[in-house]
Amino acid sequence: MAERRSPDSAIRVALLYPELLGTYGDRGNARVLVQRLAWRGVPVELVEAPWGEPAPAACDVYVLGGGEDSPQASAAAALISEGAVHRAVEGGAAVLGICAGFQILGHSFFGPDGAARPGLGLIDATTARRAQPRIVGEILVQPDPEVGLPALSGYENHAGLTDLGPAATPLGRVDAGVGNGDGTEGALQGHVVGTYLHGPVLARNPALADLILSWFTGELEPLDDSEVADLREERRAFVAAETARRQGRRKLGDAPFGWRSYRRRRMSSTARPSPANLSV
Repeated sequence: MAERRSPDSAIRVALLYPELLGTYGDRGNARVLVQRLAWRGVPVELVEAPWGEPAPAACDVYVLGGGEDSPQASAAAALISEGAVHRAVEGGAAVLGICAGFQILGHSFFGPDGAARPGLGLIDATTARRAQPRIVGEILVQPDPEVGLPALSGYENHAGLTDLGPAATPLGRVDAGVGNGDGTEGALQGHVVGTYLHGPVLARNPALADLILSWFTGELEPLDDSEVADLREERRAFVAAETARRQGRRKLGDAPFGWRSYRRRRMSSTARPSPANLSV
């Protein structure tokens, strides 16, 4: 539990730079965190941090969404300069980064000019760009058993692959889709979480939201998430049908669809990525 808050104080959820990192509706993740506490009668406050103002201090959970390369680079530079998120994590805060936000949390990522840009270093990860095609589509993830989550679903839309170092643990392995690019998806390091899942991810996967919240509240009362469970099963059925359709259309010698094919094709290329293909 974060040392900055008393047991009776409201849990503060900070949404960072939604103007820059809100391309894919990921601001909904902050709203999910707030609403799931409100439903349980737990005091909670949403703190929006607009671009151009310092990131708020003394919050419990910080949320970074997805975005394009120039806004991503601007957000990372500001957060590194201010140091507020680093200090918050040192004090016990949690961070959730989605797509561009995930890449920002690592050691480095590529900016709009194709050059490597420093990240916050809160996750032991490095993101390297690859050429087209972009990674777009539904993704299903089987979480690491130690994480204690049900199957995760989402939608990925990124042009980068992320390599994890030994200090970071993947959220899980990819059943369908690409994720980090090596058969794993996302990362967990302490109370810092990164993932490529949109949807928003916490709306599709409320168990992940509750995991993050439980770091500050302890065990939470269960909620009726049956509608989300139905959606997850619908998505699993859709992905299974889409996979079968693609396999049926394969030509002799085609590589299989998924991260194995993508990693093999992308790693075989040494061409410098084009700045035109550098959106996250």
